[in-house]
Amino acid sequence: MDVLHLVALVAGSAAIAGAARRTPVPAPLLLVAAGLLASYVPGVPEYALEPHIVLPLLLPPLLYTAAVDSSYLDLRANMRPVALLSIGYVLFATLVVGYAAHLIIPGLPLTAALVLGAVIAPPDAVAATAIARKLGLPSRITTILQGESLVNDATAITAFKVAVAAAVGESAGWGGAISEFLIAAVGGVAVGLLLMVPLHWLRTHLKEPLLQNTLSLLIPFVAYAAAERVHASGVLAVVVVALYLGHRAWQVDFATRLQEAAVWRMVAFVLESVVFALIGLQLPVVLDGLGAYEGLEAAWYAVAVFLAVVVSRFVWVFPAAFLPQVLSNRIGQREPDVDWTAPIIVGWAGMRGVVSLAIAFSIPTIVNGEEFPQRNLILFLTFTTVIGTLVVQGLTLPSLIRLLKLSGRDERAETLVEAQAQSEASRASEQRLEELLADERNALPQPLADRLRTVLERRRNSVWERLGPVNEVTGESADDTYRRLSAEMIGAERAVFVDLRDQRRIDDEMLRTLLRRLDLEEASAYREAPGSG
Repeated sequence: MDVLHLVALVAGSAAIAGAARRTPVPAPLLLVAAGLLASYVPGVPEYALEPHIVLPLLLPPLLYTAAVDSSYLDLRANMRPVALLSIGYVLFATLVVGYAAHLIIPGLPLTAALVLGAVIAPPDAVAATAIARKLGLPSRITTILQGESLVNDATAITAFKVAVAAAVGESAGWGGAISEFLIAAVGGVAVGLLLMVPLHWLRTHLKEPLLQNTLSLLIPFVAYAAAERVHASGVLAVVVVALYLGHRAWQVDFATRLQEAAVWRMVAFVLESVVFALIGLQLPVVLDGLGAYEGLEAAWYAVAVFLAVVVSRFVWVFPAAFLPQVLSNRIGQREPDVDWTAPIIVGWAGMRGVVSLAIAFSIPTIVNGEEFPQRNLILFLTFTTVIGTLVVQGLTLPSLIRLLKLSGRDERAETLVEAQAQSEASRASEQRLEELLADERNALPQPLADRLRTVLERRRNSVWERLGPVNEVTGESADDTYRRLSAEMIGAERAVFVDLRDQRRIDDEMLRTLLRRLDLEEASAYREAPGSG
């Protein structure tokens, strides 16, 4: 694949993802569908999914950006359900789906079937986050799905390594498997714990925003590589570091935070778009290797494995949701009551993604001079399961939520909490301002002191104004009208500056200085709408 093909992949993926924002369909589904269609367009090259690229180069930044945006406090509060899904369910699905495939598919050894089970066991972090964000699921369900998808890749990759060792006759038995799992898990967490404090110290002591953002881009790769170097879980190392840095992001200076947010939004957008397009583009590669299996026979196996994946998740989710509260009074008192609709949503939201395909493509072709048993069929079944969960579950999840009358996020209640928090912070800021102005060393002309008070008042009132009445003519809140008028005023100034440059009354360097000042002022007046991004 040459540079032009790579540019075409990125540009096409980004264009489709951008168009998806104007439709009710989540971007991952449109990207997969586009990849499937493009794979049969004449002239489109074969985009092979290389495990040595996806796992160490694409997975770390995707996990990092998802973990940084997650809430450490919410994840800690929901640790039990997250652990039951990210560890317990993945191991359960590996065994159940693997054994089911062994029974259904003639000639598929149990060890190879367990490899298949491990490959398709983990729901995907990117798919879960993207679809949960699009649908506006209740915050606790979103937290559980995100927490599960952040950790389950580590469980699946370790289970996969153990299953492959068993399939090629190098297994050390159950004791060795448990030992390898514990080493990977404990080692990954330990590497993350060792790295997170020094990395945060660097972030807070580097004074140049460009250097700080360069470090930010390197962090997920450093954490992943360091853990993998000592045969620990790179996934867990990245997640631990990202959760810590995200929780303490307020300690980094404002310029770094603003630049970092913009950079990582762009990186996540491009990588997520490319990843889902790549899934669809794998169809020719998978079908070419299917070989001996006839169409109907392979399709039956695909449907059977897909159903085993879906059913096994419900079999695990419902007992995991209700039994702990029944068996333990302490859990029942500490955690909120589980509504019967929540496990249905969590059970149906088990979309698989690119990690499963990358792991499947890493299955060795030749082992001890012989072909790995049914490798091509495992690739095919992984592909169909990923596509099936993304399309069937992804498309029907919104309808299921409406059918169950599951209430989403209460934006008005969240805005009220935000307004109350802003009011408390503004009172503290006002008190601090008066303390500073009382000191003669901080003496300011009255107009400048009044400007500080006006800025503070504007910040205090802006959130409350979103809860107030709207303009009957435009339908805008007072806050919306303020921002629109501010943008119009700044636009008029900007046009004058450009005209003065064109008349050679100011040079381009001065124009850039003036425009940057206007850009910052416009950004301060602009409040990004909730859920956009």
